[in-house]
Amino acid sequence: MPSLTTFLLFALATFLLTVSPGPGVLYVTARSLTQGRSAGFASMFGIEAGEVIWLAAAAAGLAALLSSSAAALDLLRWCGAAYLVYLGVQRWRHAEAPPAQQRAALGRIFAQGLVTQLLNPKVAVFFVAFLPQFLDPARPVPAQVAALGAVYIAIAVAVDASYVLAASAISHRFLTSRALQRRTGRLAAATYVALGVAAAATGVKRT
Repeated sequence: MPSLTTFLLFALATFLLTVSPGPGVLYVTARSLTQGRSAGFASMFGIEAGEVIWLAAAAAGLAALLSSSAAALDLLRWCGAAYLVYLGVQRWRHAEAPPAQQRAALGRIFAQGLVTQLLNPKVAVFFVAFLPQFLDPARPVPAQVAALGAVYIAIAVAVDASYVLAASAISHRFLTSRALQRRTGRLAAATYVALGVAAAATGVKRT
């Protein structure tokens, strides 16, 4: 098991990662604002499911493989950028639709959250480059990843749930105002596209 100091430092790093705006936070907040609490929690569970998969990959050694392959990381970054742009375009197209047509099924919201986090470059870099720094090679790696992963998921759930509750608390204003719905939808769409372009630009700069 990692030491107490390792746990505390990892918890701090996790909090800073999860609380900062990114594709996952944006997706959860946008869904909570436009469709309410249930959609917000569905998106949150999708995000957390993606992080559990990353943790399992780290425990299985996939993180080490990715960290040794610049091409694999670049591919992940480009796929994530393309998916964010796709979500932005779709969000913009539906911004003018009637409220009934804008509401997506909870299963679809969950799936989009899952894919968003699987292709999230920020999460990928965290598990590929940052998490291994907290591991002791002299001890069983899977057990350490599991312990640190439990800390990560607990903090991520608390942070994302806070975003869901805060956004859904004011969502009724957006749900009853057609003008606010359009503006929020367009803002979310533009932010998705901007994040995708930024991720792509980072890949070009590294190349």
